[in-house]
Amino acid sequence: MKTIIAALGALALSLGAFAPAALAYDGTVCKEAGSCWEPKPGYPEKVEGSEYDPQHDPMEVNKQAESIKEMEARNKQRVEHFAKTGEFVFDVAKITQ
Repeated sequence: MKTIIAALGALALSLGAFAPAALAYDGTVCKEAGSCWEPKPGYPEKVEGSEYDPQHDPMEVNKQAESIKEMEARNKQRVEHFAKTGEFVFDVAKITQ
């Protein structure tokens, strides 16, 4: 019984001694807490105009805004129909004007 208690005590002591060190190291050198991003060597300070600049097409970026407007219009039709009839219809094409 004493050997089991001694073994458990030694195990707890070793875990307590090494666990904080293992949890504290994350493989990066942080400038401050929460600021641990480090660019790879050769990554430019300014991305715009460099080879890393994604150069998004404004029409592609605008697609999401347009789809959100269309979604809101469909939701408005659903809510108006529900307020009039008390029946929720998901498919807007089935709503009669």
